[in-house]
Amino acid sequence: MTLTIGVDVGGTKVAGGVVDDTGTILVQTRRDTPADDVGKTRDVIIELVAELASGRDIQAVGIGAAGWIDVSRSTVLFAPNLAWRDEPLRAYVSAAVGLPVIVENDGNVAAWAEFRYGAARHADDSMVMFTIGTGVGGGIVLGGDLLRGANGIAAELGHMLTVPDGHQCGCGRLGCIEQYASGSALVRFARAAARQEPHRAAALLELADGEAEAITGPMVTAAGKGGDPVSTEAFAQVGRWLGTSLADMAQILDPQVLVVGGGVIEAGELLMGPTRRSFSQALAQRSRLPVAEIRPAELGNAAGVIGAADLARRA
Repeated sequence: MTLTIGVDVGGTKVAGGVVDDTGTILVQTRRDTPADDVGKTRDVIIELVAELASGRDIQAVGIGAAGWIDVSRSTVLFAPNLAWRDEPLRAYVSAAVGLPVIVENDGNVAAWAEFRYGAARHADDSMVMFTIGTGVGGGIVLGGDLLRGANGIAAELGHMLTVPDGHQCGCGRLGCIEQYASGSALVRFARAAARQEPHRAAALLELADGEAEAITGPMVTAAGKGGDPVSTEAFAQVGRWLGTSLADMAQILDPQVLVVGGGVIEAGELLMGPTRRSFSQALAQRSRLPVAEIRPAELGNAAGVIGAADLARRA
């Protein structure tokens, strides 16, 4: 049995674990992310890896980071929620802990975990994953390998154009799918409807103490599960846009499995139901042809650690 360490670096926390070759996390720990300080963030990662490696025969370390990673899987070119700019993270961590290190985009890491051990584990060689959180991320596996592209930054699925001249996206473009199928979009839809039709959003507004601007994603989920019409309609809007994007992936790549992950899928059928309906409608003319099945992710927050560790083992 070989052991590797997976580290999942986000804007608020750094999670790490020792993972065996069956994808099982044997030991895990976490730290807060000092996101505005490059050196402190690096030190937290090194400290966490050293703790997990102590007394164990660790073969390698994989780090999943929310940002653009170069093709050699060594440098964080840019991280929107961290202070990294052209950060040679692999070299720093490897020198400090004395182990081989790879660095990978967090969406790729989660997709790889679901391909190897989660919702797409029975697929032979292909899958696409959308991660629906504050934004929209993702990863693509083709021919049994992650699709990284010529410069290492492929599969930025959240920034596909969906609505020409639509909402401003953080990437600088207008109308990206991230603005219509993310947790942020869900909240925007619900707040707008609650302002316009407060009588239909009574349950949702009660959770927000009567203030539409205080509505959060978990509130929309809770109210939606209780049948609040504004909340269910907000999920329907997100599902409609997500389903059409999944249909685009089916048309372009013809993967075996389409996986939907991220925090928003805790809503279950509130999201997955309208997503599947939109997907089917978008592919109505392909009804006689085989098409990928849409599955919810299975590994949850553990996907980052498991995927990073497995990629380190294979590297």
